[in-house]
Amino acid sequence: MRFSRYNIFSKIRDSENYFILNLLSGNADILDKADAIKIEAIRNGESIPEDRFYKELAEKGYITEESLEKKEYRKKYLDFIDSREKDEIQIFFVPNYSCNFACSYCYQDQYVNQPGELKTEVIDAFFSYVLQKFAGRKKYITIFGGEPLLGSPRQKEIIGYIIDKASIAGLDLCFVTNGYSLEEYIPVLLKGKIREIQVTLDGTEKVHDSRRFLKGGGKTFEKISKGIDLCLRNQINVNLRMVIDKENIDNLPELADYAIKRGWTSSDYFKTQIGRNYELHHCQSAPGKLFDRISLYESIYALVKKHPHITEFYKPAYSVTKYLFENGELPDPLFDSCPACKTEWAFDYTGNIYSCTATVGKTEESLGTYFPDIQLKEEIIEQWESRDITSIPGCRDCSVQLACGGGCGSIAKNNTGTVCSPDCRPVKELMELGFNACFENYNS
Repeated sequence: MRFSRYNIFSKIRDSENYFILNLLSGNADILDKADAIKIEAIRNGESIPEDRFYKELAEKGYITEESLEKKEYRKKYLDFIDSREKDEIQIFFVPNYSCNFACSYCYQDQYVNQPGELKTEVIDAFFSYVLQKFAGRKKYITIFGGEPLLGSPRQKEIIGYIIDKASIAGLDLCFVTNGYSLEEYIPVLLKGKIREIQVTLDGTEKVHDSRRFLKGGGKTFEKISKGIDLCLRNQINVNLRMVIDKENIDNLPELADYAIKRGWTSSDYFKTQIGRNYELHHCQSAPGKLFDRISLYESIYALVKKHPHITEFYKPAYSVTKYLFENGELPDPLFDSCPACKTEWAFDYTGNIYSCTATVGKTEESLGTYFPDIQLKEEIIEQWESRDITSIPGCRDCSVQLACGGGCGSIAKNNTGTVCSPDCRPVKELMELGFNACFENYNS
């Protein structure tokens, strides 16, 4: 018997207690210091009495026979692959890369946009490809940009045509928008089956308007807020996203208070997410303002301690700890956290196909075309399809691999030049925060 290679064991932040968690066996426990000392002894190869505690560790898979663990790993991996083959596919479509905003941190600002506008024959070719390529699979379409909901009459015609095509195909639609023209688009959107509208607010009015403003100048906050109100009144799901860096994180409590007072958080059609402003395709003009992943969540953790009402607006996941707290069990092992070319694809109005939203628009990342004819770079697509923790050498001996899943393939490729390299996540550190926030001091 040996200490499982998939145990995640550490001290809970701001606590005398410890946690141990194993996604392969599906168990998690909070330990006092005395039991943690015993765990540490086992991890270091020391022998301890085979008492009740030892037997419980064996029953829960924290100590195990290597041959049995390898067999269980293989079984769970095959289950994961089988499940993923049945998962719903998210298909992104970019009708344009142009935008009416001049956000201070736009990662697409150095894209060279192809001339011309989206034509109906390109939309027809896109739907034809999607219905043939992904026949028999559950799927939905997310309209992405640029800004897809521009206020021009022509853009409304294009979006209306896409909605009509999706309705005929029986496909749900989502939109990722800056929200500025939401009010004008409500009649158009109500003609389709809209699953969700993702809108970004980077804080309350003064903070948001200093970061996300119109080209040529102009405030956007209040108009976006009115659009959110109208979506919720029409029972359209809104996913409000706040993009955070060191310049606006301290405004999170005020934005939470604003959303609560506006009645958004009490709506069944409202949810939130936090986006980390990070260096995606090119260097930020002020990289010192960026958080890495753990420092962001450490800052959110500290803010929630001081301002508990934040959790009415946003509850951090802290890796798998929020899931464990809310469901009473761990999620299945995560053998792959990069959906590119598996459960996510991206297409744009130029006829190009891409792996995901992180690569769409980068012409050198194109995986082929669907218009004017279908041509695929099969060898590159296969690299994306084969990427998971079993094909990434840097993941194979990592104890947190089943919670991390290898991270983002695009970021890994940007950093190392190869898709099959890890984008490491600070899983253990996030759990240290999460066990405190969720199980010792959670404000629900």
